Amino acid sequence: MTSKPFWTNRRSLLVGAGGLTAAASLGACGNTRIIGFDKTTRTLDICNQGEPLSLDPHKASGQWENNIIGNMFVGLTTENEKAEPIPGMAERWEVSEDGRTWTFFLRQATWSDGEPCDAHDFEFAYRRILDPNNLAEYASILYPIKNAEKVNSGELPPDQVGVRALDDLTLEIQLEHPAPYLPEMLMHYTSYPVPKHIVERYGDDWVQPNHIAVNGAFKLVKWWSNYIVHLERNPAFFDAENVAMENLYFYPGNDVSASARKVMSGEAGWSTRFPSNQVEELRRALPGFVRVAPYLTCNYFSFNMTKPPFNDMRVRQALSMAYDRDWVANNIYRTGEQAAYKFVPPGIANYPGTARYRWADQPIEQRREEARRLLTAAGYGPNNPLRFEFSHRNTSDNPRVAVIVQSNWREIAPWVTVELRGTETQVHYANLRAKNFDVGDGGWIADYNDAKIYLYLLETRTGYQNYPGYSNPEYDRLVHSSDFEMDAARRGEIMSQAEQLALDEAPICMSVFINSTNLVHPDLTGYEDNLGDYHRARWFGIRT
Repeated sequence: MTSKPFWTNRRSLLVGAGGLTAAASLGACGNTRIIGFDKTTRTLDICNQGEPLSLDPHKASGQWENNIIGNMFVGLTTENEKAEPIPGMAERWEVSEDGRTWTFFLRQATWSDGEPCDAHDFEFAYRRILDPNNLAEYASILYPIKNAEKVNSGELPPDQVGVRALDDLTLEIQLEHPAPYLPEMLMHYTSYPVPKHIVERYGDDWVQPNHIAVNGAFKLVKWWSNYIVHLERNPAFFDAENVAMENLYFYPGNDVSASARKVMSGEAGWSTRFPSNQVEELRRALPGFVRVAPYLTCNYFSFNMTKPPFNDMRVRQALSMAYDRDWVANNIYRTGEQAAYKFVPPGIANYPGTARYRWADQPIEQRREEARRLLTAAGYGPNNPLRFEFSHRNTSDNPRVAVIVQSNWREIAPWVTVELRGTETQVHYANLRAKNFDVGDGGWIADYNDAKIYLYLLETRTGYQNYPGYSNPEYDRLVHSSDFEMDAARRGEIMSQAEQLALDEAPICMSVFINSTNLVHPDLTGYEDNLGDYHRARWFGIRT
């Protein structure tokens, strides 16, 4: 019997009872090869860049989790192939004249266990995610909802959230201020319903495969941590007859080069990232597979302002100046990335995009000289060297970027010492949220197409996801006042003022605006490049 690589046998393990015994017996002598995109069985194997910490929509916080959860649940609105908002569980909605009351009229639908999925499940879900006892790290995205922030901070009980079921199929959402982007926001997993009847019975264990019920196109069959997540088509989904794929297998992987090799060997039909410096080689080896597209995301480095030396603005400004983001964009990335001299990326709707680092046009040599002057003024030099740690994700191009960051900052002066610390993505972001870092890299993907989704990250009230711990009353005032401005152009100008203030005070060091880079089997139809890089398998088909 010929031994096969262990990865190619993972899917076969799911057929058995699971556990180490099955892994030992099947992993050693698999006799069938995985076909990453199997047209006969309508099966797709996916290299997903990260292991989910949770598949509970109220506990998730990463794009790699969203890639899975978004196939299992549908909110009031959902994404089409181009990631545009379309009716989901809500067939239609009405908005009050002042823009603060939205009424959603739901379709008749069921959970995968046959129980009705209705407005009461949505009401329950919003109360649950905003309950501070739930410790939902992403709850702040819902603060436009009336009383959401006060409930999340413990000032009000959960039943005071401005979401209520008027009847089984009618849901009302009241807002603190007009939010024209609400249909896009409701596509996000923080707005997904959860099955009240199951959560009340099993608590946080409701998401286990033997308990869970979903309302989306695919249901969870098995999840082996750091191993595989298996979803299969949900026949109870309201549009199940138009879902072509039968099985989805998600494999975690921090090594994007290994993911590319799995696609090349035919063991995966889709990888959600590939090493950008290998783009030309991959285009030659995999004709039609390489997908590069504009992406509403940015990479940046957070300075931990809660402790020295980064509570000193001069230190933050110096390091931001001395980083050669143009070199990184042009040499580390090879897929058209742009150097980022502002926070909000290009492509954001109704936004002037005029905020920018004031020194952006200066050559790097001049910026490095000014950085040395700032650090000297802050008290650092040969007799008081500046030492700190740069933490980064061990995924994609991030380790290569880290080496350049280290070199750039060491070039400021011989008394600047930077140590690198690479960790797995999930652990890294947990450290950022806990303020357990000096300087840490990160990325932010727009959850909806509006500048607010970036600017809210630096509001004092945001909490966990305000990684640097930035707090400026004037910044908070500007962002808050933009929420109540009805004129789109004036609102954009106010938000741009807030962005400029943050760039001047440098709680973060902007790096690059990256593009989405996917490897997709050319016979997989229904995959559309889009600004959010959201691709739900509900829309996939097979080219024969």
